[in-house]
Amino acid sequence: MSTRKNERSPAQQAELLSTLKARFEKNKHRHKNIEWTDVLASLEAYPQKLWSLHLMEETGGEPDIVGHDEKTGEYIFYDCSPESPKGRRSLCYDREAWEKRKEHKPADNVLDMAASMGIEILTEEEYRALQQLGKFDLKTSSWVKTPAAIRKLGGAIFCDRRYDHVFTYHNGAESYYAARGFRGKLSV
Repeated sequence: MSTRKNERSPAQQAELLSTLKARFEKNKHRHKNIEWTDVLASLEAYPQKLWSLHLMEETGGEPDIVGHDEKTGEYIFYDCSPESPKGRRSLCYDREAWEKRKEHKPADNVLDMAASMGIEILTEEEYRALQQLGKFDLKTSSWVKTPAAIRKLGGAIFCDRRYDHVFTYHNGAESYYAARGFRGKLSV
């Protein structure tokens, strides 16, 4: 790893860019009408975003381009790993839920971990859009951004894909499971 947070050696950056390019080329159905040279130019213009992409990759997210925001000009990366990223599982929803647990606290919580990575968790709508690009979370599930009214009552929501359908469920925000993580997004 690098010597300072958010800093990567030229060799590490080149390796990450090579991985991202290979995934981009292999999965063109996720980003029709987007050229890698344009994505690369954007990444080079905002090198601090490479740190977040590195963390998404390192925790098993397999980030890939899923769209382009015409208004902002930003490219949108989502975690596209087949299952919820392995390095981001067994987490309760947020700090409040984590603090509520009297025993058996998980190592972290979804919202704090996402913030420390410089990414956002997917909304239910974004999760459903991702599922239009492939079949994800056939064995796992992923926390999604929970509406304030649900969270205020102590709950949180998560999604998965079973029986060729995407389902949304609820749990207490303090719950955590080995097969539930979260998927993130990053705009560059």
